[in-house]
Amino acid sequence: MNHPPYIHVAVSLLAAPFLFGVINKVKAAFAGRKGPPLLQLYYDIVKLMRKSAVYSRTTTEIFRLSPLVSVAVGVLAVMTVPLGQKESLISFHGDIFFLAYLFGMARFTTVLAAMDTGSAFEGMGASREVQFSMLAEPALLVGLAALSLLTGESSVAGILSALRSGVDSASGHVVLPICVASLFIVLLAENARIPVDDPNTHLELTMIHEVMVLDHGGMDLGFIHYGAALKLWVFSSIIAGLLVPVKTSAPFTGVLLVWAALLLVTVSVGVVESTMARLRMLRVPQLLTGATILSLVALIIAMR
Repeated sequence: MNHPPYIHVAVSLLAAPFLFGVINKVKAAFAGRKGPPLLQLYYDIVKLMRKSAVYSRTTTEIFRLSPLVSVAVGVLAVMTVPLGQKESLISFHGDIFFLAYLFGMARFTTVLAAMDTGSAFEGMGASREVQFSMLAEPALLVGLAALSLLTGESSVAGILSALRSGVDSASGHVVLPICVASLFIVLLAENARIPVDDPNTHLELTMIHEVMVLDHGGMDLGFIHYGAALKLWVFSSIIAGLLVPVKTSAPFTGVLLVWAALLLVTVSVGVVESTMARLRMLRVPQLLTGATILSLVALIIAMR
């Protein structure tokens, strides 16, 4: 049965927080613990949405606008990235750049909100966020450009659809795994995961993303958590589409393959966080530079 794209957008919007539950379960299994429920983030978001936010007298409307922008960007990004073999709700030539700069806009407003508090602590986190994002964005853009050159498409939906139709060139079998590795590193960096950042840390000298949202509470913090879940879903969906470039006529086989790939990406994040320590701040730029080099290698191979 061919469902319209908005059905899959609705499924993505509802299922996005579930990925965090999978990651936490994997980390708990490695630690020998039971861990929180798979739906814990849903409970947290509902609890936060029932609370009112408290604002400092030093903040302006920028501080209140930032959480809403995070959610709006996440929703637009979900509309741009197709789930499995279905078409995306928003698709046009060059939307790979639209997707990248959507998240850039969300980061920009988050940094502005952190600086709007007038806290030197949050300003430190904002400075680190800008530095690392400056290194992660080239890896993302060059990686998407390599996939665009490989498939001859300039939209996310077009790239994934072309890959499902099959890539006959020998270079395609090399470009795909390289891009998956590069984009997975970008996923870890963009979503504040180990080894780049630790979403559970409370050490002042090592916090990056979490320090920027310390002054948010209540409904605003719920929006931030949900926006982060949507962002993780979008990056995981892109990588899942690269891992399963298979076109099948069976209605449920394609869905099962994509969900299996999504879970594989999510479990991989949990495994990385359970088996690796957080990198020193001086080592993070080296990791992100390595991701950019991988994307450049993929681009060069795709050009041949």
